[in-house]
Amino acid sequence: MVFGTFILSMIVLFDRILISVAKDPVAADLALSDKQMGWVLSIFALGYALFQTPSGYLADKYGVRKVLTAVVTLWSIFTALTGAVYNFFALFIVRFIFGVGEAGAFPSMARAIYSWVPVKERGLVHGINFSGGRIGAAMALPIVAWLIELTSWRMSFVILGAVGVFWALVWYWWFRDDPSNHDGVSQEELDIINADIPNKKVVTEKISLSKMFRSKNMWFVMGQYFCSNFTFFFCLTWLFPHLKAEYGLNTVEAGFYASAPFLCGALGNWVSGWLVDYLYKQDKLSLSRKLPAIIGFSLAAVGILASVYMNEVNGAIFFISIAVFGADMTLSPSWSTCLDIGKEHSGTVSGTMNMAGNLGSFFTALAFPYLVAFSGSTTPFFFLAAGLSLLAIPMWIAIKPEEHLNLAA
Repeated sequence: MVFGTFILSMIVLFDRILISVAKDPVAADLALSDKQMGWVLSIFALGYALFQTPSGYLADKYGVRKVLTAVVTLWSIFTALTGAVYNFFALFIVRFIFGVGEAGAFPSMARAIYSWVPVKERGLVHGINFSGGRIGAAMALPIVAWLIELTSWRMSFVILGAVGVFWALVWYWWFRDDPSNHDGVSQEELDIINADIPNKKVVTEKISLSKMFRSKNMWFVMGQYFCSNFTFFFCLTWLFPHLKAEYGLNTVEAGFYASAPFLCGALGNWVSGWLVDYLYKQDKLSLSRKLPAIIGFSLAAVGILASVYMNEVNGAIFFISIAVFGADMTLSPSWSTCLDIGKEHSGTVSGTMNMAGNLGSFFTALAFPYLVAFSGSTTPFFFLAAGLSLLAIPMWIAIKPEEHLNLAA
């Protein structure tokens, strides 16, 4: 199950980052300005954000097997359709629906982890899953650049869309919502899983969203994730073209340099996931969530600020990599906290947190080109990202992972 979701995380980021690598040929073919490309990049994040909570609710109610198969198939079709667009409006609509489809990925995976993975192992599993996305993005940068040169930017979208559909078919054939219904799961393994969640169930009653949004805990969880995604989404959207333009790199060189932060992000996920589980096993639930996140946001702020003062690409990438290592250290504690406070409603809770985070992504994709156009410099954007990372630290101090959200209407 962990391997399957790890591969899906790679596919998610492969499909997402393709538009960034293909920015120049797409913009040239469709006659798009940088601001129009900013809207193309951001509209994905808006569709992704708005459908997080509904997707999480569907995974809670109807099961991960059906929902994840459906959403992966949907976004893979629209990944392929991206290669068929011929104007800005068509690209805008296709990328929005692509975002709607991808919205179901991580909330559904979180719900699967709740059902399949004991609490003491969830931190590392979340870290493994998110590292899959970072490794996928790192691999995608040079591979997609090569694929575009080998075929075309249009055919590249079609190929990646076909990969997603294949994964969805395999997932539906293999996965079961309840591990007790899977032939490959032994009774011994079931006992370990169920020791932590003896009363797990599929949600059938109505959920009170008003209760969720009245929770200070929920707002702090959402706020800190907004800050985390603001930094990371820059790497998925504007880092590649920024490096290419700022340091006069060719496509392959820019892909090579832009892949380094993603590899450091994968490492940050592993370190954070291990630290979350280690502290939890010491009976320090609250500290196991807060400490990795606070360390991560501190590193993100320092790294992103230091990168501003680098005059050559190696120094800039070194500090941006530190920033992404830090930003990704916040993921495992964030998603583990959603399972802590959400329990059987963890799909809805994690989806709502991810909605807030991807509103941060939406603003990132627009803030970069508009701030550059306004100020003539990239510096204000990097200062804004660092300030948000610092703002997230007091939010984590206030979060209470031990407080369960009772969302029954």
